[in-house]
Amino acid sequence: MAATMLPPTPAPVLDVGFLTAFRTGKLTEEQADAFARRDPLELRFLLMQLSLVIAAGTAPVGTHTPSGALPPDAKPDAEPRKNKKKRGAKPGHPGTARPIPEQVDHRVEHRSPACPCCRGPLTRTGRTRVRYVEDIPAGLTSEVTAHTIHRDWCPACKKQVEPVVPDALPGCSLGHRTTVLSAWLHYGLGTTTSQIAEVFNGHLNLKVSEGGFTEIWHRLAGVLKPWHEHIHQRCLKAAVLHADETSWRTNGLLCWLWCFACDDATHYLIHPKRGHEALRVFFTEAFLGVLVTDFWKAYDVVTNRRQKCWPHLLRELSAIDDGRESGDDWPDFSKKLWRVYGDAVRLEAGIDAMGQDTYDGRVARLHVRIVDLAVHPWANPHARRLAKRLLEYGEDLLRFLDVEGVPSSNNKAEREIRPAVLMRKASYGSASDKGAETRSTLMSIYRTLKQRGLDPLQETETALRQFMQTGQLPPLPTIKCSGG
Repeated sequence: MAATMLPPTPAPVLDVGFLTAFRTGKLTEEQADAFARRDPLELRFLLMQLSLVIAAGTAPVGTHTPSGALPPDAKPDAEPRKNKKKRGAKPGHPGTARPIPEQVDHRVEHRSPACPCCRGPLTRTGRTRVRYVEDIPAGLTSEVTAHTIHRDWCPACKKQVEPVVPDALPGCSLGHRTTVLSAWLHYGLGTTTSQIAEVFNGHLNLKVSEGGFTEIWHRLAGVLKPWHEHIHQRCLKAAVLHADETSWRTNGLLCWLWCFACDDATHYLIHPKRGHEALRVFFTEAFLGVLVTDFWKAYDVVTNRRQKCWPHLLRELSAIDDGRESGDDWPDFSKKLWRVYGDAVRLEAGIDAMGQDTYDGRVARLHVRIVDLAVHPWANPHARRLAKRLLEYGEDLLRFLDVEGVPSSNNKAEREIRPAVLMRKASYGSASDKGAETRSTLMSIYRTLKQRGLDPLQETETALRQFMQTGQLPPLPTIKCSGG
């Protein structure tokens, strides 16, 4: 006789008030006692549900914990980072503080009239100490200078002549200090135009519109254009040049901001293309140095003396190592390539401890190991893809072992392009082609002056004053010497 199929036992319907209190952690002792005296079937059902919740490691149903996520109190504590350096100076090092000002504008004496604890009288001892406080004076206002310009007649030239006012650019009502400070805040530090206008209009009591700042920056860039071209030529003649690019919007259209950096100069270029067209604008003559870049193929047409960035390649290895597509023979490929990089770095560090012949022999063996990795028939698709890259750029990965001063990474270009990336987040790009050109010029100048250890404000203001007096811009200042 066939067994009789009994219908499944329906889940009990729990009291709404009890269930809400249980889910939110507000269950009282009276509610718990009342529930324990009810049907054992309900108690069994609740315990089974609670067991499933605990086993899954999630919060009870009804909380705001997302599915598949752990509540904060259930997450394991993060492991402390190993070899993490403690901030600040090492124990035993002398402390540092602001130097005592050379000039004191005001002197104020402070004396307690009575004891602050018991309010009793004090016996004067004559002992004192001096505390220096530097601050910006309240009520800062701009200074207005009325320049009376005499027009005289030249009988030889048959025309009126007048002297040049050296304190401002032609047609500008703002002086050089305001011009260079506002431009430095925008193109050197990335402060937005509206924020600069708010500071000048409010705190400095100098009423200037955002459009007024933009116009004066265009004029400043026009005067300093020779400095931008000097930076361009300096980068073209560099022994080692780093290059990188990032997206940039001009008038709402996608463009590219290119960064070319050497040891004492950085040149920015905003161009609508990311390929050879932009590189032809920068490389106006043959480049004879070593070009350090990532693996973007547009750079390959510039020169055959290249150094490709190892960290870019190693980041790909790490991403695949941690992913799901690291099967087949990928571990073998990744392990061997990591070893090649480690041996190359150790070889470069120990060059002074070995003879030239020994060093050259080890470099040659590294080239052979890269070729072996490139021509091996790998089964993993990622290993085959990167093996093709090694076959194409194997020599470019070890250029830093052959040419002194060439690093194994393109970290310098990435550091120099980072300020532009931060400015892009604040300003969203340039509003016009003229604005893009002004940004390229002033960003290059300010960044280069900073690299050379110079004060961008002082150097720019001095150059503008000399330009107004002589009609010629002085040469771009060189690196500041150690003696000042």
